[in-house]
Amino acid sequence: MTQTEPGFETRAIHSGQDPDPDTGSVVPPIHLSTTYRQSAVGQHRGYEYSRSGNPSRRSLETQLASLELAEFGFAFASGLSAEDAVLRAMTGVDAHLILNTDVYGGTFRLVDRVHAPSGLGYSIADAANIAQLEAAWRDNTTLVWVETPSNPMLAVVDIRGLAEFTHDRGARLVVDNTFATPYLQNPLTLGADLVVHSTTKYLGGHSDVVGGFVAVNRPDLAERLAFLQNATGAVPSPFDCYLIQRGIKTLAVRMDRHCHNAAAVASFLEQHPMVSRVLYPGLSDHPGHEIAARQMRDFGGMVSFLHAGGETAAVEMVSLTRLFTLAESLGAVESLIEHPARMTHASATSSPLAVDPQLVRLSVGLESVDDLLSDLDQALDR
Repeated sequence: MTQTEPGFETRAIHSGQDPDPDTGSVVPPIHLSTTYRQSAVGQHRGYEYSRSGNPSRRSLETQLASLELAEFGFAFASGLSAEDAVLRAMTGVDAHLILNTDVYGGTFRLVDRVHAPSGLGYSIADAANIAQLEAAWRDNTTLVWVETPSNPMLAVVDIRGLAEFTHDRGARLVVDNTFATPYLQNPLTLGADLVVHSTTKYLGGHSDVVGGFVAVNRPDLAERLAFLQNATGAVPSPFDCYLIQRGIKTLAVRMDRHCHNAAAVASFLEQHPMVSRVLYPGLSDHPGHEIAARQMRDFGGMVSFLHAGGETAAVEMVSLTRLFTLAESLGAVESLIEHPARMTHASATSSPLAVDPQLVRLSVGLESVDDLLSDLDQALDR
């Protein structure tokens, strides 16, 4: 029998997670120690101080790098701290960044209010529109940053085509893969240079841990990220690493259910008279449907829609659901609902990234799909 690369589910359960050699424990122990004994000055077993390296963090980094088909992986204390490390590694004073027209409000805030005042220039362009990208390009452009699918409009970007465009001009491409997860999409194999995640979301999957991750194949970028991870110290605790790892072990089966439920929700919303537009890559009339079908395994668990009753009706509706919990964040087992313009994307208000106030965003969970449809129906009909 020919030996093949282990499948995704196998790597999720086993990569970086060998049984403990001392006790045989199937679940690797959580290493809480902040410091490690040295047999002589500078002589240790690979660890000296937990900000610089910790066995629990290394286990998570090995696991996630395997799933993203990356040579190197770095875990951070949050998705934004992971993004901050990438920006520090890839940009600087007098550098220029292009952001896609639809990104998480926190990402925009990080660029606009933290890095831009220190000298980083940025432009906003539709990454699916070559004319817009060319108009936004500068001689000092070093980085293009996209989410696909994006937050909250579920826009889809052709990663391979954008990578070729970016590389031809001497810049690098970052893809936020949080919505898709490595189960549905591997941007590095499509030409991206760096992949970022909020591990708080689908990877953790249970609304009980905050974290971030960066995957990369280039040794020079990995060296810079390792330095920044240690120098800035924005690292996850060992227990946080354990929680994220535990979530990842069931990622594949959870994502299958997320996708199934989301597709049913999107189809239901398409037919509802109080919904003027549904945004879901799995719908055949979605502008990015064909690209998503080509570069993703399935279409994800996020659905957004425009309420036909306008902003006031949208704000009222998100408070009327019973199973969909009104809350920020996404990607966990329970279904969540929110009003992006006033919640997750409030920091983009009055900017080119401002969100339509009629928009409602759903993180479709793992509950019975009939119960979810009934809940949305009663909230929309009031």
